[in-house]
Amino acid sequence: MRNVLELHHDLVAGTYQHGGYHHFKIVDPKPRDIHKASVRDRLLHHALYRQLYPFFDHTFISDSYSCRKEKGTHKAMNRFRSFARQTSKNDTRTCWVLKCDIRKFFASIDQAILMDILRLYVPDQDILWLIGRVVESFHSTAPGKGLPLGNLTSQLLVNIYMNKFDQFAKHHLKAKQYVRYADDFVFLSTDREWLDSLIPRISTFLQDRLTLKLHPDKVSIRTLASGVDFLGWVHFPDHRVLRTATKRRMFRALQGGKERLATRHSYLGMLSHGNSYTLRQQIEYPSKS
Repeated sequence: MRNVLELHHDLVAGTYQHGGYHHFKIVDPKPRDIHKASVRDRLLHHALYRQLYPFFDHTFISDSYSCRKEKGTHKAMNRFRSFARQTSKNDTRTCWVLKCDIRKFFASIDQAILMDILRLYVPDQDILWLIGRVVESFHSTAPGKGLPLGNLTSQLLVNIYMNKFDQFAKHHLKAKQYVRYADDFVFLSTDREWLDSLIPRISTFLQDRLTLKLHPDKVSIRTLASGVDFLGWVHFPDHRVLRTATKRRMFRALQGGKERLATRHSYLGMLSHGNSYTLRQQIEYPSKS
């Protein structure tokens, strides 16, 4: 209650200042820096999110996923599979997939560009001022750069930021089969040359308009028949299998027996979305594997 009353007073007086962050690291699966705000500041994050999300969600394209209601990992994978079937004409044509990843995504968000985008949609100056306090409370490699992974608002703000690219992909690149999940995105086509031609156009737009860079080691064009690694699964025309690194991480997490019951059920739920009968048996009946 003290946090609520103090926050209310500062908001009414126009003196609100965002506090610092508690920093810690996780490995999921790669090392990530998490910055956690205080309880007081998280109250404001939730209030802003509740007001902003319903409006901005309607401005996003249907095929952007991550941190959207009913737009999680499994929905993104199912959409990818649907596009693959459309592109390949039910596996009668070669389906090529351009897969891209943005280098240091959260750390590279340009705060000035983000605020300029928000001004196009939010006329209320008080709300813009509040968002500005949250955005400016953090910087990664340099002042004015980055959003903290730990903020609820960051999940929405990066989707608002990347919506500019989504619109570019749909309206300028004329991509019909395109799926984005956070900073991972794919284009599907039967025309490999067209996909090749997209890479410099994508790179230029991201660099010039959003100050983002493609990860040089994570841009690839492959046929679906050879397997496409997307969102933790390797996708083929008629099935998908768990990525090897995800599989290893899963078995490491399950070491510990019965005290890991909740973790085991979580992984069983995940495995139900792919071709993983043997893996499910190994988890459900570890003594027999």
